[in-house]
Amino acid sequence: MLIKNGHIINPATHEAYTADILIRDGVISDISDHISSAVSEEIIDAEGLTIAPGLIDTHVHFRDPGFTYKENLHTGALAAAKGGFTSVICMANTSPTVDSTDVLKDILARSENEAIRIFQAASVSHSLRGETLTDMAALKEAGACGFTDDGIPLRNAAFLYRAMEKAKELNAPLSLHEEDPAFIKNNGINHGAVSEKLGIYGSPSVAEESLVARDCLLALRSGAHTVIQHISSGRSVELVRIFKSLGASLHAEATPHHFTLTDEAVLKYGSLAKMNPPLRSEEDRREIIRGLSDGTIDIIATDHAPHSREEKERPITAAPSGIIGLETSLALGITSLVRPGHLTLMELLEKMTVNPARLYHLPAGNIAAGENADLVLFDPEELWQPGEYVSLSSNSPFTGWDLYGKVKMTICGGNIVYSS
Repeated sequence: MLIKNGHIINPATHEAYTADILIRDGVISDISDHISSAVSEEIIDAEGLTIAPGLIDTHVHFRDPGFTYKENLHTGALAAAKGGFTSVICMANTSPTVDSTDVLKDILARSENEAIRIFQAASVSHSLRGETLTDMAALKEAGACGFTDDGIPLRNAAFLYRAMEKAKELNAPLSLHEEDPAFIKNNGINHGAVSEKLGIYGSPSVAEESLVARDCLLALRSGAHTVIQHISSGRSVELVRIFKSLGASLHAEATPHHFTLTDEAVLKYGSLAKMNPPLRSEEDRREIIRGLSDGTIDIIATDHAPHSREEKERPITAAPSGIIGLETSLALGITSLVRPGHLTLMELLEKMTVNPARLYHLPAGNIAAGENADLVLFDPEELWQPGEYVSLSSNSPFTGWDLYGKVKMTICGGNIVYSS
């Protein structure tokens, strides 16, 4: 395969240039000007398009096993490819939980049949109960790329600290869902003016901030690579900033919905704007953008959370939290961050490629000879409207929005896995 005339942006080296890319046996074999093609060569003319490393999402829910009416490994992989993602990390809150090597190996074995690279995080605690540590060493040996009880906070600080010590020993990231249920009456909606209009209490930001403060301190003391997942509060961003300056190995994820929307969206979109942690105030949204701009937040992840139409059509207090995000993530980054001038395209792609690859030790995130041919080709100026989803679910408030940045082709291991 020969890709000609594309504008390459490589965040791993902070280089941007126009060149041809020659791919052989799933690997980039040459990058230079005017590469000659063999007679039988598949040629892709990328003139006018941007070529970047295949996107990496560190936080997805493919609901497999246990909830495959919402999503499964195959449909999740298709949604990822359409969004420009060549690598994803699935969360462990499946049924059964990914707390044993048997469950982990089953998922990884079935993932090998899919067109993108599917990695799997294992749970920190058995059955997500926060009481008994899993055999983290055995799970890492079996292929777990990190550890998380995502969906449920780890409330016991001493237990979490032991997990951090083990994660540091294994050189594996530990990712945390920061919501203390003691503060929450109705999860998924921010406690504030919007929740008052709806006649419910909601989830105050202190539920997140209190655990972030504790866990930033534990991260500093333990030395573990610790990820604050789907950060939603401006105060949480500041806490991460402070503890990173003190030397903690902290990382933070921001989702496209948290840097694009506020809790006002709940009044317009109902349960389609309900997620954990919830959308918060405009001030919080601005602080998340500031954290992205100054590097406090180093990863953009979707928290892709599919639910059926029937589930999302329940009354808002009964509907499950979460939205899909893989097919709109890049475009929301370009529309909400790049075009307003908060980030350059290079900086956006850095948070969606090389940063996650380095943190999770993934064989991806770089465009260079000898590297895996995982690439996304897109037009950052093309205007489009999401609506034809390949995910099994369609629970997104962004359906019908005018977004800039259209994925035209996704290549994984030298194979075209999506083409518009």
